[in-house]
Amino acid sequence: MRRTIMLAYDSPLGPMTLAAEDGEGLPAGGAIIGVWFDGQRRDRAGLDGGTVIAEPGSDDEPVVLKRARSWLDRYFAGEEPEQPPALAARGTDFQQRVWAQLRTIPYGSTRTYGQIADAVEAQTGHRCSARAVGGAVGRNPISIIVPCHRVVGADGSLTGYAAGTDRKTRLLRLEGVRLPDLGVDQDGLPGL
Repeated sequence: MRRTIMLAYDSPLGPMTLAAEDGEGLPAGGAIIGVWFDGQRRDRAGLDGGTVIAEPGSDDEPVVLKRARSWLDRYFAGEEPEQPPALAARGTDFQQRVWAQLRTIPYGSTRTYGQIADAVEAQTGHRCSARAVGGAVGRNPISIIVPCHRVVGADGSLTGYAAGTDRKTRLLRLEGVRLPDLGVDQDGLPGL
């Protein structure tokens, strides 16, 4: 039997919720099923009322949530974290393919929706549009660890981030990404 465990995480960009499942068919210690900024679009999508609330560092916190907190701590400290914790996002086959492409975007880099569509098309042999990729990226339930914030418009614009473009801008700056001059002030936002 599986159980879902959630806990609060205090990030420099606002409160977040982390969710994991443990039990049958999952790696020992569980797998992350969600990382959301509280209040973002699709915040905690797919979680049911049978969720256990854990306190960070408590005995009922699964190993995978401890690893996720440690990973996020390093990330927000400006370090490139090592291997992410086990992940088990729920989604369609197409969404899974797009999310797998997101995980290939290196720290400090960006890709366009079109580039991801081309990669999915090359992998499957089926036509794929940037718009369809945008829909899948917008439904990514594991923010930051599955780096949907690294996806930009064809002109480099910071479009479509469920937690807001302000956070997207700050996450990219944290990684050292030089943003194009598209009316976005390079130095106007406070750092982390």
